Amino acid sequence: MTVEQDWYKTGVFYEASVKAFNDSNGDGIGDFEGLRQKLDYIQELGITCIWLLPFYASPLRDDGYDIADYKSVHPQYDTLEDFKRLLAEAHQRNIRVLTDMVINHTSDQHAWFQEARRDPTSPKRDYYVWSDTDQKYSEARIIFTDSEASNWTWDEEAKAYYWHRFFYHQPDLNFESQALQEEMLEAMRFWLDMGMDGFRLDAVPYLFEQEGTNCENLPQTHDYLKKVRQMMDTEYPGRILLAEANQWPEDVRPYFGDGDECHMAFNFPIMPRLFMALRREERRPITEIMSQLPEIPVNCQWATFLRNHDELTLEMVTDEERVYMYLEYAKDPRQKINVGIRRRLAPLLENDRRQIELLNGLLFSLPGSPFIYYGDEIGMGDNIALPDRDGVRTPMQWSAEANGGFSQAAPSDLYHPLISDPVYGYQTLNVASQFQSEGSLFTWMKRLIALRKQLPILGHGSLSFLDCPNPKILAYLRSDGAENLLVVANLASSDQEAELDLSVYAGAAPLDLLANARLPQIENNGNYHLKLSPYGFHWLKL
Repeated sequence: MTVEQDWYKTGVFYEASVKAFNDSNGDGIGDFEGLRQKLDYIQELGITCIWLLPFYASPLRDDGYDIADYKSVHPQYDTLEDFKRLLAEAHQRNIRVLTDMVINHTSDQHAWFQEARRDPTSPKRDYYVWSDTDQKYSEARIIFTDSEASNWTWDEEAKAYYWHRFFYHQPDLNFESQALQEEMLEAMRFWLDMGMDGFRLDAVPYLFEQEGTNCENLPQTHDYLKKVRQMMDTEYPGRILLAEANQWPEDVRPYFGDGDECHMAFNFPIMPRLFMALRREERRPITEIMSQLPEIPVNCQWATFLRNHDELTLEMVTDEERVYMYLEYAKDPRQKINVGIRRRLAPLLENDRRQIELLNGLLFSLPGSPFIYYGDEIGMGDNIALPDRDGVRTPMQWSAEANGGFSQAAPSDLYHPLISDPVYGYQTLNVASQFQSEGSLFTWMKRLIALRKQLPILGHGSLSFLDCPNPKILAYLRSDGAENLLVVANLASSDQEAELDLSVYAGAAPLDLLANARLPQIENNGNYHLKLSPYGFHWLKL
């Protein structure tokens, strides 16, 4: 593939789990060959980059985020050669591939940790964070509040406590160790040499610890990220780093550095407020948080999303807002987990096609590059009977055939059961039934993606909100100086009217890009009136 330095700014990303996507060998678990066989589908949808969840060697106690070897693949997904073939064929279709690089911690089964716990004199001992007491770093919050009582766990073999910000079986790495820092650079080079297009850096705010702090977003973390970025820019131009930093806007901004740290960072704060604005039927949650977004370097980009493989996190909302979100979106207590809600997009929105389209219309037109979670393009459901966050990680629903066309295995051999309820079951909700249907969600999403790709302004342009007397109307302008795109959205479940001052564009006749229709001309006084149906929205080229 050609080296494009800022391809990610206009990219459309697709988050896929190898395990959940397609099983080629009938063992009940998705694999690299299965995913390779579905690249035409991903290309048809219009995706420009796939983000793959971890597929490394692992005991799979945290769905692969507990890595036991950074330079090998889990045998259930096939071989390294199979992965290379997948990568090559994705590139032939001009689809790039990112993967998770979990640099904050390893599995306790990793050879480094096994050696470290056995031998206090081993160099590997310094790869992890040890203590004689569990009272150090007491100001650090516990992230997995449902399962962990402390960030320290006693290791009987090592006769010491080890530090972990997530599950107890995921000891944190010690980035004070220069040798460990180099090990992680080598792990990245291993995949970059193979052709990987970049990494999502998992849990990146927690790399370093320091007494008297909350052990998040420390300056040392940014020093190391600059080191990683320099290696990438020098040795692998055109590859990217994406920060998973679930923080408030002012704390996310440093992960871009001066354009010399991460190329992208997830915009976590906007995500829950999109859902909040929809339920409250008012624009303020969106406009308030977007006004807090700091300017970022010109070579950087936000990563925006509605849902992913984790819970709908409510860490970056106020206590009052969190209570509201639980009341509105998690009426069944089983839908809550940690500080969030474990549900997919369609069930969150009560399978209301209008709401699903509206939120995607905002996702694709607000600043940033959009990320779609596999299955959300057809409106897949979830299974809250499954433990932890597995309820949103069920097999992809390809057809009405046995096992939803995902696998030839016996149903009892599937890694998780397929969803088979009357609303979201694979028998009616699947790719095959939507692929040829002009009215399907898949076809609508495909059109939206194609339109987005024709509008580079959405990847590069500025954002300015327009005043509207009706608080249920959200209106904003995306502009790059040469082109202007006006987005007008009705956040309410009833018809609403929008009165906008468009005097700057007097005489123009807006083109509704979604409907491919001309709207009435803007009068000389600039007052422009629109009537919007429930959850209706327009993308208007001015």
